[in-house]
Amino acid sequence: MDNRRTSLIFGMGCLLLALIVIVPLALGAALLRSGNLFPGVAQGPQAQPANPQSPLQAQPNPQQLPETGGSNLPLQAPDNLPELYQQVNPGVVSIGVSVSQGGQQDFGEGSGFVYDQNGYIVTNNHVVNGATSVVVSFYNGTEAQARVVGADPNGDLAIIQVDGLPEGVHPLPIGDSDQVLVGEEVVAIGNPFSLGSSMTAGIVSAVGRTIPSGFTEFSIPKAIQTDAAINPGNSGGPLVNMAGEVIGVNAQIQTTQGANGNIGIGFAIPSNLLKLVAPALIERGSYQWPWVGVSGIQASAEIAEANGAGGVRGAYIDEVVPGSPAERAGLQGSSGETQIDGIIVPSGGDIVTAIDGQPIDDFDDLLSVVAFRQPGDQITLTVLRSGEEMQVQVTLEPRP
Repeated sequence: MDNRRTSLIFGMGCLLLALIVIVPLALGAALLRSGNLFPGVAQGPQAQPANPQSPLQAQPNPQQLPETGGSNLPLQAPDNLPELYQQVNPGVVSIGVSVSQGGQQDFGEGSGFVYDQNGYIVTNNHVVNGATSVVVSFYNGTEAQARVVGADPNGDLAIIQVDGLPEGVHPLPIGDSDQVLVGEEVVAIGNPFSLGSSMTAGIVSAVGRTIPSGFTEFSIPKAIQTDAAINPGNSGGPLVNMAGEVIGVNAQIQTTQGANGNIGIGFAIPSNLLKLVAPALIERGSYQWPWVGVSGIQASAEIAEANGAGGVRGAYIDEVVPGSPAERAGLQGSSGETQIDGIIVPSGGDIVTAIDGQPIDDFDDLLSVVAFRQPGDQITLTVLRSGEEMQVQVTLEPRP
């Protein structure tokens, strides 16, 4: 995999939001290293921000998402923020974890929310990773021991479970993150700095962002960016729209080097990804991501010209992993470099311009399509090779 790149978030750090009381590295609450490799597809040089105006953004997912997480609850939009808080807060929890490391017991905190009446609770993988003990605190002060049912490091999601829910506690309905609009009002509720049941309000600043998972080389697609204040300890808590629906799982904040507080740029894992991952975590403890086996970047004007495709937009394939579905399908990566207008760019690789007939603008689009499919699915790529268009069929496989 090619790892020649700057940090995904424009050269600045991205902070996982579990609040670690003793040892910050115990749950990975540290600045992430540079680099960004995608689920099923890995980025090559010059990471690009996701394009909120991508033609894929308004398209429905090709896979029907399951109905999950309190979907049987009637939706009644509250009239104001206090009513929204009263409606949502009973479904939000604070999470305390113990981690045995180096002969000592370390402690951390995060957030979560009730997924269903069976006591399943959603949080982040980085909140409970390595935990030897998990304690859930509900809005009314009741505490309960919990067990980790399943975790997905690639999507930074985890499911824990308690034996029975206290009176008044209810699951939160899960919304459709593909319908989220920039400018939409949202709130975050959680346990920042051990201040449980805290709510902050803001708007959706952007959609379709790509963020690092924090624990693997792969990244998380279609993340929601918000200016609602989220801080260490908010990890795993819900990002909620004004209808009281969870549209994301708060996971990371943008931060400058050496800082660990909110500067108005936070990221939530999209609810539609949660709808795919959570049922698998409950059923078998893990989620199997699909895999293509390529690294690449956006086909810039210079890259397109160097590869006989001037004026074309799409995803440039820089490297094909040996033995991968991409190699078996005949996709080609870079074979050299070319100088265009004084800029040295890779050449010889394929440029993917559409997936199943749907045009794509960049590598993030390829990421999004692959991430929301399943191993065994077949996708048809429209590929430009040395200026010649062809159709390439790729059968997705489980990640190795």
